Amino acid sequence: MSNSTVPLPSNLIPDEASPAWMNKGDNAWQLTAATLVGLQSIPGLMILYGGAVKKKWAVNSAFMGFYAFACVLVCWVGWGYHMSFGEALIKNIPFWGKPNVALNQQYLLGPAFSGKLPNATMVYFQFVFAAITLILIAGALLGRMNFYAWMLFVPLWLTFSYTIAAFSIWSPDGFLAKKGIIDYSGGYVIHLSSGAAGFTAAYWVGPRSNKDRESFPPNNILLMLTGAGLLWMGWTGFNGGDPYVVSVDASLAVLNTHICTATSLLTWLLLDITFFRKPSVIGAVQGMITGLVCITPAAGVVQGWAAIIMGIFSGSIPWFTMMVVHKRSLLLQKVDDTMAVLHTHAIAGALGGILTGLFAHPRLSFLFYTKYEQYVGLFYGFHMGDVSTGFRQVGIQLLGIFYVVTLNVVVTSIICLVIQSIMPLRMSTEDMEIGDEAAHGEEAYAIWGQGEKLGNSKSGGYDIESSAAKSRKAARQIEMV
Repeated sequence: MSNSTVPLPSNLIPDEASPAWMNKGDNAWQLTAATLVGLQSIPGLMILYGGAVKKKWAVNSAFMGFYAFACVLVCWVGWGYHMSFGEALIKNIPFWGKPNVALNQQYLLGPAFSGKLPNATMVYFQFVFAAITLILIAGALLGRMNFYAWMLFVPLWLTFSYTIAAFSIWSPDGFLAKKGIIDYSGGYVIHLSSGAAGFTAAYWVGPRSNKDRESFPPNNILLMLTGAGLLWMGWTGFNGGDPYVVSVDASLAVLNTHICTATSLLTWLLLDITFFRKPSVIGAVQGMITGLVCITPAAGVVQGWAAIIMGIFSGSIPWFTMMVVHKRSLLLQKVDDTMAVLHTHAIAGALGGILTGLFAHPRLSFLFYTKYEQYVGLFYGFHMGDVSTGFRQVGIQLLGIFYVVTLNVVVTSIICLVIQSIMPLRMSTEDMEIGDEAAHGEEAYAIWGQGEKLGNSKSGGYDIESSAAKSRKAARQIEMV
């Protein structure tokens, strides 16, 4: 009996709910991968931020991420998805998509632009990538941004920056995509973008209070490690989901992700021990993040040995820029980047993009892009005697870095100036002394009495201390605790 006459198992027979064009296994993995990426943000980065900041900023820091996640989803299905992956807004100018809703049943149940998946799955998968980008930007602004200004910043930046970068690099019609840029899973669109935008926004928002800049200890390192662990494990879906298929390339991307991350963490740790004589937990988390970011543009197109080399670079170069260059640069010191997203995301993302241009393997690139004539790293260009192709790839990777950085510096600056004309970007000096209580009328930990709050709450049901003197007194009491 030939294979063509063997009947399909009952669970694989196409029907109205499972059309013939859809692959059930791919769809199941894509939904799982998307949820893993979502868990990186909610609760991963919420917990990481909430534990890594001063106690008085724990609620505000976590809530900035919580709000962004919800706001991005509404904007995404309202107009953002089509602006990122739909038709070009202006024909023959392929860098921005036409806004349109992604809520129609007929559209959501139809086949996506790539893979054997319904559009509903692709909209969900791409949403969690957009959401984490905004939450990463928040990391640069913790401890002083006016929450109402943040509420405006999120939809504006998603609309006028993220969608442009995503369309240009990831959409089949994007101009950088057509040139052959390699950004396997967001080293450019997500990490370089968030690092450049976060640093730029931090410049416009201004620094934290002098007291917070001088001393900003984590309020709960174990909680921070829990968030970091969710971030690391969630990256399995981040890089493993981007082939849009359950393939050998997806498996390689997952393994490379963890190899590079572990190597980067250990490299950073060894540098801390060598120069500071202490194995810093916070430093290890930074090394973990830079490893995850660096491998992201390359995850499925490089070999395992290249992932090791990338981990060594990602654990050392951002360490050097953060520990040496930053301390010697007046400009870098002037800008108060709370979670150092410039180093952990912008520099690590750019580094990953360049190293991808060196180590992209032709065969692995074919598995992902289904093309042999491009996507060849310089190392293999030399090996194959086709040096021009390798240099071309490095050039495209550098062009992508320039494009994404320029886009985010310009657009983020305009957005901040527009918001500033409407409301303050920063909290008031008095409110910054208090923190969560002033911003939200809530606190992360009640550690006096039977959970009663101090009397400086601005919410209903509590006495309001309106004078500056009483506010400062309450802030000092909180800090003493």
